[in-house]
Formats: sequence, C-alpha cells, structure tokens
Amino acid sequence: MKHQNKIKIVLFIAVCGVFIFIAKSQVWLPISTKAGGFTITMESNFPQLRTVVLEKESIYSAFSQQPPDPVNESATIAEKINSILQNPRLDGVITGISVRKADSGELIYSHNGQTQLRPASNLKLLTTATAMEVLGPDYQFSTEILTDGKIKKGVLHGNLYIKGKGDPTLLQKDLEAFALKLKKKGIKKIQGDIIGDDSWYDDVRYSQDLIWSDESYYYGGQISALTISPDEDYNAGSLILDVEPGKKEGAPPIMEIKPKSDYVEIVNQAKTVAKEKPEPDDLSIVREHGTNRIIIQGDVPLETAKTRVEMAVWEPTDYVVNLMGVALKDKKIAWNGKERTGITPESAVVLVSKKSMRLQDLLIPFMKLSNNIHAEILVKEMGKVIHDEGSWASGLAVMEVTLADFGLNIDQILLRDGSGISDKNLLPPNELTKLLFEVQKKSWYPAFEASQPIAGEPGKMVGGTLRYRMTDEVLKGKVKAKTGSLTGVSTLSGYVTNTNGEKLIFSIMMNNYIQGSMSKIQDEICQMLAEATLE
Repeated sequence: MKHQNKIKIVLFIAVCGVFIFIAKSQVWLPISTKAGGFTITMESNFPQLRTVVLEKESIYSAFSQQPPDPVNESATIAEKINSILQNPRLDGVITGISVRKADSGELIYSHNGQTQLRPASNLKLLTTATAMEVLGPDYQFSTEILTDGKIKKGVLHGNLYIKGKGDPTLLQKDLEAFALKLKKKGIKKIQGDIIGDDSWYDDVRYSQDLIWSDESYYYGGQISALTISPDEDYNAGSLILDVEPGKKEGAPPIMEIKPKSDYVEIVNQAKTVAKEKPEPDDLSIVREHGTNRIIIQGDVPLETAKTRVEMAVWEPTDYVVNLMGVALKDKKIAWNGKERTGITPESAVVLVSKKSMRLQDLLIPFMKLSNNIHAEILVKEMGKVIHDEGSWASGLAVMEVTLADFGLNIDQILLRDGSGISDKNLLPPNELTKLLFEVQKKSWYPAFEASQPIAGEPGKMVGGTLRYRMTDEVLKGKVKAKTGSLTGVSTLSGYVTNTNGEKLIFSIMMNNYIQGSMSKIQDEICQMLAEATLE
C-alpha cells in the first residue's frame, strides 16, 4: 500500500506540473451575421487548433501574496456611482469599477474591483504598456529584399526573397518602391523565384481562442511576419472591397479591390435592383474558408452609396508575394520563376530594405482604432526580441514578467492574447487602474496617453473609437480612454480630468449583459467623475 501511495503522488505531481491540451476538430459549419448593412455568411472547414496552457512559473509567487489595495473611499463619488449602478439595465450584469487619484494612485472607489472580468480590448492597454517598456518607443519593424544570386548584364541570376519582420504598416506603394530601387540597381529581369520569408515568427496564424466566425473579418485576420495593409488604417492581412450599384437595373454591381490583385477570386452573383424595390435581398459576401474565393450575392439598389467591406485574406505571406510580382511587372522587371514561400539563405545579400514608423507613432492607429492585428504582432515581436521565439506563448510570457515588474498581481490576470478578442482573458479593474497609475512614471508615458481615444473629438486618428461619444462640452476632450467590446462585454478604462483640473484614473468593466448597449451608463459615470470635486 505504501508503494502504491508513492506512485499516486508521483503521478499527481506529473499531471499538475504542466497542463497541455491539444484539441483537434474537423467540422463544417455555416454562419450568417449582419454587419454594416450586409448579411455576411461563412462556411468553414475548420482547421486543426493547438491550445497550450502553461503553468505560471514560481517567479510570480511573491505577487500572489499581495493584499488588495486599501480603499480610501470618497463618499461623494461612491454615493453617485452607487446610484448609477441602480439602473435596472444592470440587473444580472457583473459590473466592476475602479477609480484612483492620478497623482498618488490612491484607490478612492472600488465596486467589484478585485473581480476577474473579461476586459475585451481594454487588454490592449497592457499590450501597449509592455511593448513600450520592452521594445521601446523608437522601435521599428523592418522588411528586406534579398537575393542569393548575382546581377549580370541586367539579369538577376537567382531568387528574390521578401523577408518580413512583422511590419504591419507595409503598403503596396512600398513594394512599388522596392521594385523601382531594384530597377535602379540595373535589374531588368529575374531568372529565379519570388520567395516570401515569414520565418521571423512561427507559423501559427490565429490566437488560441479566436472563434472561427471571425476569420474572414479584418479584425480576425491571420498573423504573419510578412503581411501588408490595404490603406493607412493599417488593417494588415486584409483587402478592401468596394461595392457600387451597376449602371442599370439588372446589371451586376461594380466591384473594386484595393490593392488590385488576382490573389482573390470574385464570384459576382449579385444584381442591381430598382431603388424603390420593397425588401431587397440582403447583400451577402462570403470568403470560403481555406481559400481566397469571395462570393457576392443579393441586391444592390440603384443610387445607393458605395459600400466598403474589409476582408481578411487567407495566407498573408502568399498575398505579399503576389503583390510583389505585380509591382515588378508594373516597373517593367520581367521574371520567369514561381511565387512561393521559403527560408532566406544566410548567405543572401540585402538589396533594399525599409523600416516602419516608430512604435510610439504606430500606437496612434493601433489604439485609436483598436487594431487587433497590431496587438498580436506586438506580442509575437516581444517574444522574438526577448526569447528569439516569435510566438504567442513566448510573447505572453514576456508580458507577464513585465506586468509583474509594474507591480501587478499576475495571479489575478489571465492572458490569452494581446488584443482582448479572447473571451477567456481575465483582469480585475483594480489591477488595470494600478497599471494606468504606474505607467505615468515612464518616460514614454506622453506617447501612451496620446494614443488613447479622446471623447467627443472628431477624426478617427484623434477621437478614435470615442469620437462619437461624450460630445457635450462638459466632457469633450476630458476623457482619454480605451474602449472594449465583445458579445456580452463592454469596457472603458483610462483618464478623466475634472472641472478643477484634477486627474482621475478609472476602469469600468461590464460583463454578461444580453441586450442593448452599456455605453450610456459608462458615459454617465465619466460625466459624474468629470464634475466631481475630490475631498
């Protein structure tokens, strides 16, 4: 019996040491959802997924013993927020609120402040802070054009490699600039292949909890070290599809893809109908899973405005290679090889290269527009820079260590991605306001604060996701905060300046609501904080 007990103990330790769960699924599922006036339908032959959950290392054990911050409650603020929380729309909703003084970090209000809640895109505040701390505000991504051949009499005898190192701001015009520089080097023809190298990161394209119905949308696009954006919103790995009515009733709608490419196949089965037609069929745009075949069906009434849809492509690396081929042909550089992916030889020589904007500048489109792809790229980049492994596991480990250095209790935080799109991320409001206090001590804080959406301020690169909220003069420009939303989740966290010029830090997290919007209640709390006088 004693021997059996020892075996049981050993087995228990072995099982508890590291948790590894591998889920494989092969299913065929249809979905239909309305977005932006369209009914977008997808059918997906779902690929294998790999989920690895690692036990936290003992390095964080000291933080698990941290007592919660004491609450020196402001009676005025508490009374007013508690009154707002009596709204019957919050029945059944888990609401967590944390408020601190920005100058001291003193916690002056906490309602479920230690409760671990789903933060949605408020998680990007953690990703931004750790990226600025780990990579630095002047960090830049790069893209290189290399060859393993020689240039002789205007001919490049060898392959042309496009090596991506995570730049989410690469545009078609950058590829055209590459092609022009190659031409200026005397290259008129390439006798070799065009090869995309995305080995800077691993080949896992989706974060572990991304739901399959998000795959075709720009916010659920694939993560690759070699990717490209369609415009200066920098939704990397996506393309823009503009849809307009045809010239007359019965004609097919006019479609335009940006940037232009044959990488996707458009099957236009839609039709133009009279603008007076009662109940026109919804326009359906489908990208078949595992392909770049986009099927368009339904009605487009005459005289309707152009509608723009951004869709994620399948395999961004191949997409960049395709667009590079287009750029070479546009610059009259001939080539007779194949388009493919591969690894750049160590002996390859750099012909031309490009660096991205600085990280502190990238924060503007990233945070103002809540760009999920930027967040996930930053996670992998931190993993690559610190551990030479561009993976989610490596990058999230870097985030945990860095957040612990900020003084956060890591045992109360669950990180599953960098964007907050996972509904398994967990974060207490009090820990988030603690981070927002601590980052004020950093030299890069002005860039961090400037990247937050600003209430009521016009312009998507200024007001961002708050440009249509809190537009009254009482609040306009006084709230700088990150929004967040998932199904059943609405969050808002950041800074508010009151009428006396005093700055407060706040976090509002609402989980498990079913209908309507929580924005007005959040805005009401922000207005109360802006009008409050600190005791």
